[in-house]
Amino acid sequence: MKITDTALEEFKLVGIFVRTNNKNEFTPNLGKIPGNFNRYFGEKIFEKIQHRVKPFVTYAVYTEYESDENGEYTHFLGEEVSSFENQDTSLFKTITISKNSYLKFTSAKGKMPDIVINVWQKIWSMQHSEFHGKRNFLADFELYDSRAIDPENSEVDIYIGKSSY
Repeated sequence: MKITDTALEEFKLVGIFVRTNNKNEFTPNLGKIPGNFNRYFGEKIFEKIQHRVKPFVTYAVYTEYESDENGEYTHFLGEEVSSFENQDTSLFKTITISKNSYLKFTSAKGKMPDIVINVWQKIWSMQHSEFHGKRNFLADFELYDSRAIDPENSEVDIYIGKSSY
């Protein structure tokens, strides 16, 4: 696993969402995130998004945190867009990821979803000082690009938003 400091400019996303929490996600039959992924890819939701910037690059965003990783949050799946115009508001949620500093975690290559779970377990075990700032719980996201096509040999990036001390 590789960890780097990075900063990103603001960008817009369009996609679908569920509201959940980590307790439910680790309880059999209560997790909503797998169903969100199944719906997004099974119904080819991405094909209905207008103004796609990088087709087939999927963002899984954790946002609208109630508190921290122990509270409720929104899990969002979608793609970056150049505009929110002409989006189907009955189907989609739009979010703007603000300009921010992040710790970027690049997973080891391996089997999905194990590689993603391993990175999150590392993140949850970290002390505040290891973030080179304070985790801000505004928006964190997983980035699935061409490196994640083969579920047996994937690599993903996870971005954790942070603020200065």
